[in-house]
Amino acid sequence: MKKMMFTLLVTVFSLSGFAQKATNSAESVVKFKELKHNFGKIKQGVPVTHDFEFTNVSSGAVIVETATASCGCTTPTWPQAPVMKSKTDKIKAGFNAAAPGPFEKTVYVKLKGVDAPMELKIAGEVLSAAEYDKLNKK
Repeated sequence: MKKMMFTLLVTVFSLSGFAQKATNSAESVVKFKELKHNFGKIKQGVPVTHDFEFTNVSSGAVIVETATASCGCTTPTWPQAPVMKSKTDKIKAGFNAAAPGPFEKTVYVKLKGVDAPMELKIAGEVLSAAEYDKLNKK
C-alpha cells in the first residue's frame, strides 16, 4: 500500500512539473503587437529600423535576456531594465541592406525563465539606388 501511494505521489508531482513547463511559454509572459514586419521596397545601403512593441502580461517583472539576429546585417536592441507587470516596451530591429533582392531575417528574443526564444521576423525587398529612385519618381 505504501509503495502504491508513493508511486501515485511521484506521478502526480511529475505531471504537475510537466504542466508548469508547458504553461511557461513566451506567449504567456509577453504579448507582441506583431511578430512580423514587412518594410516593403527599401533602398540599398540605407539602414531601416522597426520597433516590435510588447506588453508584459505576466504577474511579475519580465527580463529580456538577449535578442540575437539570424545574420550580421540585422541588429536588435532590447530593454536592459526589467519590464514591470502590464507595462509596454520594445525590441528594435535594425537592418542594413547591403545586397539587392528580397530578404527575411529573424530576431530571436530570449526571456528569463522561458526556455524557447520567441521569433520576430523582418522582411522586404532591397532595390539598388537607381531602381529605388526610378520607383519613387512615378
